[in-house]
Amino acid sequence: MFEYQYPDASGHFGRYGGSFASETLTHALTELRQAYAKYQNDPEFIAEFQSELAHFVGRPSPVYHAARMSREMGGAQIYLKREDLNHTGAHKINNVIGQAMLARRMGKPRIIAETGAGQHGVATATICARYGLECIVYMGAEDVKRQSPNVFRMKLLGATVVPVESGSRTLKDALNEAMRDWVANVDNTFYIIGTVAGPHPYPAMVRDFQKVIGEECLQQMPEFLGAERQPDAVIACVGGGSNAMGIFHPYIPFENTRLIGVEAAGEGLDSGRHSASLQRGSAGVLHGNRTFILQDDNGQITETHSISAGLDYPGVGPEHAWLQELGRAQYVGITDKEALDAFHYLCRIEGIIPALESSHAVAYAMKLAKTMRADQSILVNLSGRGDKDIGTVADLSGADYYDRPSMRGYTVKGGAAQ
Repeated sequence: MFEYQYPDASGHFGRYGGSFASETLTHALTELRQAYAKYQNDPEFIAEFQSELAHFVGRPSPVYHAARMSREMGGAQIYLKREDLNHTGAHKINNVIGQAMLARRMGKPRIIAETGAGQHGVATATICARYGLECIVYMGAEDVKRQSPNVFRMKLLGATVVPVESGSRTLKDALNEAMRDWVANVDNTFYIIGTVAGPHPYPAMVRDFQKVIGEECLQQMPEFLGAERQPDAVIACVGGGSNAMGIFHPYIPFENTRLIGVEAAGEGLDSGRHSASLQRGSAGVLHGNRTFILQDDNGQITETHSISAGLDYPGVGPEHAWLQELGRAQYVGITDKEALDAFHYLCRIEGIIPALESSHAVAYAMKLAKTMRADQSILVNLSGRGDKDIGTVADLSGADYYDRPSMRGYTVKGGAAQ
């Protein structure tokens, strides 16, 4: 078994993580660390969290054997962890419930959040409506345009959505504005960060609220594979990395299970238009933690690109950087085109409309499966559903795409959707 005990008491995963924050936020972070330390093992808190997951979210989410897809790939059996079936349509709700429960216990009536794809914003707005909390969501103006259905959902739920016009007008900039808000309103405001990044304790705390994904899989996979067996590979998309860490973390001790994170290669890893922090970035400090980031020779953050708003971020959670350094997880890239092909393929072959973020993981699973035996298995974290992306997909595919004869039969050649 792989020995693994991270982070340390100061929030470090090896040389990554930690807390790089302004003096104004030091007290707020200390207060949060103390509250989380108090409640993370509190039986009443745990019981309430588990009840909310069961009765509000609808957990456990099922594992689904994509049998037709597996046959067509001609190799390993592919299984999907159906986080897309959670209430609000993604894994984000797991973490948001935990943090909102902390906010109530800390007496913080005002909630702020950042969002890219909008799923974290929707989840935050949802739980604020349930708990009667004020909700402000910061979202890059570019993402507001490409994720308009989620913007409307947030507003329906009573949230105030603040478009951010600075920088690249995407997730990084939304997080910057949320941080500024927190500095100005620390007394009554709780910042619900949506991924395993940010200053300590956020990377570990978000992971802990999300690890229910992997814990369920440990119980579910032997039902498909036989007693004591676990998948040969676990695959998840990685932007900030919360869905990946949620499924990876319980599997870290299982050395025979490969952990594979899929970053957004955009227009190509060498094109300069991607979001592959772990493959093309270097160590630096961003948003309160030391991790791998995309930066120029002067240490300035470079602009990112991805077809998927939720992966369009120039950094990654520090625990992912550490897992890569340890060699326990590997990180690969999938291009916009490959993700779009996988999106269409899963729709037509399995009747599941995935998020574009999750489509990156599906695309890599399609590639990997063909290199493996039929008695081997791959588990993909299908982190969200694609309702939010259908406008983007329609624009990218072209008006006549769906009327082509090849789409009606939907053939697969060489593993890529045609």
